Amino acid sequence: MFCHQCEQTAKGTGCTKVGVCGKNPDVAALQDNLLYGLRGLACYASEAGKLGAKDPAIDIFMLAGLFATVTNVDFDPKHLTAVIQKCAQMKDKARDMFLKAGGQEQGTSLFDRIKTFFGAEVTGKGPMAWTPAADLVKQGEQVGIETLHNDPDVRSAIEILIYGLKGMAAYADHAQILGKTNADVLAFNHQALAATCDPDLGLMDFVNLSMECGKQNLTMMGLLNEAHVENYGHPVPTPVNTGTKAGKGILVSGHDLKMLEELLKQTEGKGVNVYTHGEMLPAHGYPGLKKYAHLTGNFGGAWQDQAKELPQFPGAIIFNTNCIQKPAESYKDRLFTWGCTAWPGVTHIDGFDFSAVVEKALASPDVAEAPGKEILVGFGHNAVLGVADKVIEAVKGGAIKHFFLIGGCDGAKSGRNYYTEFA
Repeated sequence: MFCHQCEQTAKGTGCTKVGVCGKNPDVAALQDNLLYGLRGLACYASEAGKLGAKDPAIDIFMLAGLFATVTNVDFDPKHLTAVIQKCAQMKDKARDMFLKAGGQEQGTSLFDRIKTFFGAEVTGKGPMAWTPAADLVKQGEQVGIETLHNDPDVRSAIEILIYGLKGMAAYADHAQILGKTNADVLAFNHQALAATCDPDLGLMDFVNLSMECGKQNLTMMGLLNEAHVENYGHPVPTPVNTGTKAGKGILVSGHDLKMLEELLKQTEGKGVNVYTHGEMLPAHGYPGLKKYAHLTGNFGGAWQDQAKELPQFPGAIIFNTNCIQKPAESYKDRLFTWGCTAWPGVTHIDGFDFSAVVEKALASPDVAEAPGKEILVGFGHNAVLGVADKVIEAVKGGAIKHFFLIGGCDGAKSGRNYYTEFA
């Protein structure tokens, strides 16, 4: 394996034996295989789009497929295998759509260039001809990131673009769950990923595509914010307790607000307290979520502290997006995954029926009463702009002399604790 997708890789150069994140070589190969297939799917979807043909099912699958390869999302070989098989089906579907729209595979420049560029020893004719092999791991080992391009600078530029597309796909996946999509973003997603297969493109082509990806990502962030606000209202400043209440409990980690909302609905009146974890903390600021009295507080700290913190939570635990780490046996039987997230041996929830999670919480020992401090969330742009005139006057009057920004996550390495100490 070789992976340097995140900044916490081994020795800062890349993981080659096992990922710092917990990803093993087989999972790494399966993710590389999936990404290779997605690039082939993107070629057909992009070319079909130029002919006016599109399929929402293909668009949504592409988002989920890219999201599955993000760090600490899907590390389950069985689940990844199923996604790879579905990718092949979607690629065939996109090919049919392209052909029915009047497209031709022979004699067209992109397809001919791709067939010439990619080595026959891997898949025959490149990502567009990719089909899942009997040994998916072995197949994936042949199409890692080292095969993106022979020129290391171009290869790095392609990687930057792909990582940007993965991040954009994560936002887009959350937004589409709430019913929000953007046709231009979805089209760019296909076009940019298809471009990674084009041998005629050079360094600046991919630099420019990455810049465009950044613009599209901002559009997607705006759409996700719109989806959140329409469903749950603008975030408002809200104190959040970091202690726990005596009683049954469910801990929710991730980013997906729709999943949290559905769980809150299904636990209302059942004597179960729901706690957020990690990057689910901002959920407390949304009026449409904070109205649930049993959304009790936030438990735990940074993602890298799971191994020592989650065993201390006796209730059910569910991860709905990235940041899941290898679970200890002490809580693995109380752990669930949802959406694109998966871990081997952990129960996966499809859809919005969380009865299994609720039942596990009710059958588990009570969470103990424990005091905790209060932290404030909900200072989104709407809340800040709402008092902009007062802030400006305070600056002019000298009452405010300095602004401090907390805009990131502390790393796991010693010394990477600026935000922790400052906050």
